[in-house]
Amino acid sequence: MTPRCLRRGVLLVLISALYRESGALAQQARTPSLEDLAKAAQNPIADTISVGLETIVMPNTGPYRQTANVVKIEPVIPFQLNADWNLVTRTTIPGIAQVRFSAEQGRIGGVGDVNQILALTPSHSGPLIWGVGPTFSYPSATDPALGSGKWSAGPTLVALTMPGPWVLGVLANNIWSFAGPSDRAPVNQMMLQYFVTYNFSDGSYISASPVITANWLAKGRDRWVIPIGAGVGKMFMVDQQPINAEIGVYYNLLKPDHASHWQFRASLAFLFPK
Repeated sequence: MTPRCLRRGVLLVLISALYRESGALAQQARTPSLEDLAKAAQNPIADTISVGLETIVMPNTGPYRQTANVVKIEPVIPFQLNADWNLVTRTTIPGIAQVRFSAEQGRIGGVGDVNQILALTPSHSGPLIWGVGPTFSYPSATDPALGSGKWSAGPTLVALTMPGPWVLGVLANNIWSFAGPSDRAPVNQMMLQYFVTYNFSDGSYISASPVITANWLAKGRDRWVIPIGAGVGKMFMVDQQPINAEIGVYYNLLKPDHASHWQFRASLAFLFPK
């Protein structure tokens, strides 16, 4: 082999090695870490498709001190409207196991009212991530005791920031009924969820994300549900599928008379990053 051929061969080997290395680095740059995926799961308006399953267990509910249970299916689907804006849809489909509230009424189970949030959010956010839009409540309950029977709507605001390992933010909305049977009570209800989360590099985290509600048409203690508590979670991979798991315990500082003092929450979310 001539020196010229040898130099050419060495050059080709170096180019091939550099190409493979650059490809590996590019692939590594495109692959989010477990901490990044956990933060995406904690962001209500992330540009990531996800399907969540959550169960909330509330012991000692109602006059007969029974256990109520709510199971929610929560698909989140973002749409890119243009280079500057995304529309994120968050839909909550609740399955409810209701307790007895009278001797004549047995336990009731079925689907409750479906809630949907449509949040308009910038595609490229700075330190403050935000979204605004409408929220809707549809009278989809399979039993009158499981829903309001009313069509309701109102504004939603989402704002959060992610300094270092923290995720800090709030999601709030208020809905008013505008249509439905006249013999059903009107709706004027607020929901506010703040979230404070500290993430670790292995995808685990500690979080507090209580859901505060106010029924403005109720009086006294029946107006508010104000819980405090916290939970732990972990983002992990199963055959390249990102899954977020979380458990939490919350105590209701304020609540209606027949509501439970406690909420035990457990959730799984399947993420489908781009």
